[in-house]
Amino acid sequence: MNLTEALLTALRERGARQIFGIPGDFALPFFRILERSALLPLHTLSHEPAVGFAADGAARAGQGLGVAAVTYGAGALNMVNAVAAAYAERSPVVVLSGGPGKREAGSGLLLHHQAKTLDSQFQIYREITCAQVRLDDAARAPADLARALDACQRQSRPVYVELPRDMVAEPCGPVPPASAPALDEAALEACAEEVLARLAGARAPVLMAGIEVRRFGLEEKVAELARRLAIPTVTSLMGRGLLAHADAPLLGTYMGVAGDPRLTERVETSDALFLLGEIVCDTNFAASERRIDLRRTLHAWEGEVTLGYHVYPDVPLPALVDALLARTPPSARHFEPERPVHPRGLVADGAPLTPTDVATALNDLMAAHGKLPIAADMGDCFFTAMDVDQTALVAPGYYATMGFGVPAAFGVQAATGRRPVVLVGDGAFQMTGWELGNCRRNGWDPIVLVLNNRSWEMLRTFQPESSFNDLDDWRFAEVAPALGGDGVRVSTRAELAAALERARVTRGRFQLIDCVIPRGVLSQALSRFVAGVRRLGAGG
Repeated sequence: MNLTEALLTALRERGARQIFGIPGDFALPFFRILERSALLPLHTLSHEPAVGFAADGAARAGQGLGVAAVTYGAGALNMVNAVAAAYAERSPVVVLSGGPGKREAGSGLLLHHQAKTLDSQFQIYREITCAQVRLDDAARAPADLARALDACQRQSRPVYVELPRDMVAEPCGPVPPASAPALDEAALEACAEEVLARLAGARAPVLMAGIEVRRFGLEEKVAELARRLAIPTVTSLMGRGLLAHADAPLLGTYMGVAGDPRLTERVETSDALFLLGEIVCDTNFAASERRIDLRRTLHAWEGEVTLGYHVYPDVPLPALVDALLARTPPSARHFEPERPVHPRGLVADGAPLTPTDVATALNDLMAAHGKLPIAADMGDCFFTAMDVDQTALVAPGYYATMGFGVPAAFGVQAATGRRPVVLVGDGAFQMTGWELGNCRRNGWDPIVLVLNNRSWEMLRTFQPESSFNDLDDWRFAEVAPALGGDGVRVSTRAELAAALERARVTRGRFQLIDCVIPRGVLSQALSRFVAGVRRLGAGG
């Protein structure tokens, strides 16, 4: 086989199911072999940020490797923000970049797409990937690829692979299969026993499931662990959607002052808060009513377990969960959670739309016809998703970049085969919404709800005096037919209910519902968040 075939085979064996990409001259030889080999399907998009977001969405939803293939310089550097988001939020994305051939690199000429030096792109990607490799030696390539792909899977973070364009067809041996990391079994045993002892001795333990639970495919195991421990379980804001399809004693999502006061009280007064795969960041904890005392938490994150001041290094989360399950027999105790109540029963009348109406309509839809995965962008659309019943959700809750929702939905549908719902604001839609024009030839048909308040409304909540938050009225629905889908503009609850039902029964074309919402009208979740943050900022 040649080097490209060896790479594609290794990606497929490690769980990649498709590649998202945009070709360019330095990547054309790679794309030729990719297409001819048919080892992985290729989905081309229009702009490199969307390629990165789509690969990220596929990795999050499909729990395999997401793959983004672009050209050197103008392609890969255009995707930096999307890869940075994947790095920050622990998404295993493989970046494949074409590169100058070895002979070109030694020509002494400046090459087009080159920034400062030919190595500038490689150095930039060092900051936002956990491993980097340039495949300029076919004999060494299998070992280099194994190292990079193993790092991608073990750390659940992006890696960077550069393919010089004169190397892609070089003969190459197979990439070694994924290797299991070495474990210190004695340390793992001691760690698991100490975790269980602390939970057993606690007055009010709580388990908080975070993003690593999803990244490492542990939802069913964590649900079983929570049942055996009979311990109340929550997700963080970033972990929203976790355990949605598992039988776990799930209370809901912790949002501090913006959330359910009873749930907030339980989390913040816990004397053994077990942060399982949880990122300790401002998104999750800045809105806490009481500061979380990290000395009393049990924190498993990035292959390390911290119990107060006691640290167990090199304990991967999957190994820890397995060890805890092995030491926890089924319990006769049972914890029956009080399930969160989300808005239901949309009144289909002529009242103006609010974000909460959008959440209510989605809850009604899924209650009647089954759950759908959601891809949410940032802004009030993300907080609107907090008022939707628990379902699979992908969103950049920590890195908080705009433009994620629409292309991430492509990744969700490509990786799972499930039709997604997109929640996106009009500002974010202006960035990547036009990628919907690629749905027809790729066979995707998401339901896209644009929360169109002609505003960067979430920015307005922090700086209401700035007129630059006002956007023009882009009539998105009118563009949908030209892009290969169907569009409708709605401004009342009755119109939304009818449009959502039409969208549900219409398959094979994307459905865009342009939801006109008055400026200044926020979701219930964002209203609570803003009020709570202001109260905290005022000292209570």
